[in-house]
Amino acid sequence: MKRLLAGALLALAISGPAKSDGTAKVVGSVNAGATNVVLVHGGTTDGSGWKDVFQILRAKGLAVTVVELPHTSLEDDIAVTKLAVATQSGPTVLVGHSYGGAVITEAGVAPNVKALVYVAALQPDKGETLLEISSRFPMGIDMKKLDDDKRFVPNPASYHEMIGADLPRDVTDFMSAMSKPMRLDTFQIPFQHAAWHDKPSFGIVTTEDKVLSSDFLQWMYQRSGTKMTEVKSSHMVYMSHPQETADVILEAASSVK
Repeated sequence: MKRLLAGALLALAISGPAKSDGTAKVVGSVNAGATNVVLVHGGTTDGSGWKDVFQILRAKGLAVTVVELPHTSLEDDIAVTKLAVATQSGPTVLVGHSYGGAVITEAGVAPNVKALVYVAALQPDKGETLLEISSRFPMGIDMKKLDDDKRFVPNPASYHEMIGADLPRDVTDFMSAMSKPMRLDTFQIPFQHAAWHDKPSFGIVTTEDKVLSSDFLQWMYQRSGTKMTEVKSSHMVYMSHPQETADVILEAASSVK
């Protein structure tokens, strides 16, 4: 049973809705110290949004894995990310968007993770909860609670303007329709590790972000010594600005010795 569960979690860790893209790996030459990139999506979304970034990185010869977070618990989200990292052969750059930044902060302690990239992402410290950290700069989450009062999705009425105003509305309409429910108690669990204390970190500050303000992102990144790159973008920067996002990831990969 344990082997079956491990296999199932591993399948989640390296898969995504766009299966023809999200699981592929291309091994080639790249002028970088890191040969692998693991991409982690944010809360209530899925891995398919990484497609354009995935293709840019793959064209550079990097092996790319897209994690599919189950959102069944914070522990499970961290576990599938750790499993995806464990499958990598060689130095790895771990990338997280939004809530995915919190996940990589914990999972990034793995020894083969050599650099972290925070894409408009949360960056808690050891012992902090997401509720605690966001109390400094309240997150712009217009949530719609589900009937069980334990989970939420973004409010469809404000999804476009709040989350992805620089994306086509038909894209954000679809994203809203397939939002993955997230547990409210995820925001109340203290983090056990903060990999950014020991790993070089790179971060994207989204200046038009209505979910995580640029002030919030800068405060977190300054605290951790993260190298910052500003992009005039909504919260969904890796979809609206895939090249700029990929450039930061490539910079992180090149920095690995």
